[in-house]
Amino acid sequence: MIIARLRRIGALAAPTAVVALLQVFGQLFETCLAARQGTAALAGWATVLPFALLMQMMSTGAMGGGVVSAIARALGGGRRDEASAMVLHAGLIALAAGLIFALPLAIFPRAIFGAIGGAAVAEAAAPYAMWLFGAGAVPVWMTNTLASVLRGGGRHALAARVLVLAWLALPPVSWALAEPLGMGLAGLGAGIALVFWVATLAMGVVVLRGGAGFVPTLRIRPSAAVFAKILSVGLVASGLAVVANLSTILVTAQMATYGAVAVAAYGISARLEFLMIPLAFGIGSALTALVGRAAGAGDWAEARALAWTGAAMALLLTGTAGLVVALWPVPVASLFTDDAAVLAIAARGLAYVGFGFGGFGLGMALYFASQGAGRMGYPVAGALSRLLLAVGGGALLAGPLGMGIEGHFLGVALGITAYGAVTALGVRRAVWPGRA
Repeated sequence: MIIARLRRIGALAAPTAVVALLQVFGQLFETCLAARQGTAALAGWATVLPFALLMQMMSTGAMGGGVVSAIARALGGGRRDEASAMVLHAGLIALAAGLIFALPLAIFPRAIFGAIGGAAVAEAAAPYAMWLFGAGAVPVWMTNTLASVLRGGGRHALAARVLVLAWLALPPVSWALAEPLGMGLAGLGAGIALVFWVATLAMGVVVLRGGAGFVPTLRIRPSAAVFAKILSVGLVASGLAVVANLSTILVTAQMATYGAVAVAAYGISARLEFLMIPLAFGIGSALTALVGRAAGAGDWAEARALAWTGAAMALLLTGTAGLVVALWPVPVASLFTDDAAVLAIAARGLAYVGFGFGGFGLGMALYFASQGAGRMGYPVAGALSRLLLAVGGGALLAGPLGMGIEGHFLGVALGITAYGAVTALGVRRAVWPGRA
């Protein structure tokens, strides 16, 4: 049975894992490209980073997970008409969410990012944010939502084909805009906007032609009941994404007291930490669909078994990556910067944070599985424990306990480890299928 589950998870995870690897490469390339624009630009990019990550997390794994879960449970219960109706509702949610990101972050970037990193950092961040969110927020949301529709129908490979092309195109497009065309850091944001507008159009054609296994029903009146089936999971998961990125925002603000160099160094650490999400997402997206179908059919024992099988796979993958980062922090940090001061702080931080990557990956896999099950209580508790330890614990370690800047990094490591441990406590018989 274990081998059979591994094969089922692997069959759905493999296409998304390819996308995840390309996404990891694209995000690493973006970090390097931002660093090439200078320390001030890297600090500005690092200040925008939590908001960019929040947009990706919410559209892909949070609200996107709500879409996957709702469609998978509808199909698992034999309700194909309901699944068809969900596409329109998911699209309307994506449009509204994209505008929620676009309007404040593109219109008031200096005020928002200045409150976090200071006026000089905000000045560097503003043009990048205006392109990234003003032109890119809506297409990023639409692309990832339409991909979630396909995954909810079990068509992970089809969703991956479009996303592979997008992530392959992004590095050269961003580089061309940033350097040969002279846009600098703003070119990174413009590159994301351009690539994802094209991806939205391509993904829309695939979905409208029945790529998810059903033809969407678009000529219907929006229904509160259908919205509720997506939002019951998606809003909770989005709240968790907000909490996760709030941790990063508040730690960035704490780092700002040490200067722009510390902010830039923490940006490298935060980027590597959040790269565990796409690494775990390949497995996690499969778990959302498989657990959702098992839960929809009432087979909770199979749902739990699938969750733990996938979690073990994610723990092995992200734990190995974390050990490499923690044991060789200087070579890893030197991939992103040649500024000696930034390199020194980033390496000190990675030596702590890398040891938490395995727990973070475990928590992420079980978070996606919990979406499929519609049981989000323990992931919420895990996210809050992460916030408490990363921000409050880091401040305690750095100040009263005398660790200085390293205390903040240790607090982050403890926070992401606690997130995994607390989330794991929820995947047991007493909770699945306990009360929702």
